[in-house]
Amino acid sequence: MRKNKLTKFAEIATYKNVFEYTFQQLQTKTFLLKGKWREEYFKNDNPIVLELGCGKGEYTVGLARFFPDKNFIGMDIKGARMWTGATDAIKNNLVNVAFVRTHIELIAHFFDPKEISEIWITFPDPQMKKVNKRLTSCRFMKEYSKLLKDDGIIHLKTDSNFLYIYTKAMIEENELKVLFDTDDLYNSNIEDDILSIQTFYEKQWIDKGLNIKYIKFMSPQKENWIEPDIEIEQDSYRSFGRNQNLESIKAGKY
Repeated sequence: MRKNKLTKFAEIATYKNVFEYTFQQLQTKTFLLKGKWREEYFKNDNPIVLELGCGKGEYTVGLARFFPDKNFIGMDIKGARMWTGATDAIKNNLVNVAFVRTHIELIAHFFDPKEISEIWITFPDPQMKKVNKRLTSCRFMKEYSKLLKDDGIIHLKTDSNFLYIYTKAMIEENELKVLFDTDDLYNSNIEDDILSIQTFYEKQWIDKGLNIKYIKFMSPQKENWIEPDIEIEQDSYRSFGRNQNLESIKAGKY
């Protein structure tokens, strides 16, 4: 396994659709595509859609196939996982796909204000004990709102009831406009080809009978974000860490 990971790291280092930057590198030099993604990388004027915590890149690549008139960028720190999507995009000549390997906290180093049209957040760790690490927390929302266009949209797909309730409370507290909301996506009667795209983790949750939650909302630029003051019951099957409990779920111990 270790050798396999090292091989993948070596390969994506040569991929033209993958950009890897550390915090230290960003302190000494500016990311050259910042504000110029469409002009210098995608070579078009199409909207840019960003997937945060893209994992293996199934969603980034899947969306790119469905929407050739949009540009898609997956962001994650896990290079061995990202290799899967980046390789798939290369093999299938998907020129509207790119990946950035970095920490999501560094997102502002890679994009100019109002450069992004949509953000997808797919099955992130709910971070039940650390508010500031939740990808829909006000800390991150403030950053997203600067990078999104005025009519920018955020999509959240999650198996976590905790994160879903928290995000709804955050939306309500900050008076954001909800475009679609369901706590059971695959029984919501929504007809959308996007539903056929499922991540590795999503398939695991569905196989175990967990409902998939989906909420689509608008995020206008604003400086003052208010964290909701709410008590939420934690997800019992993830209380001790995502990886450990994924194995428990596979074994039916949840």
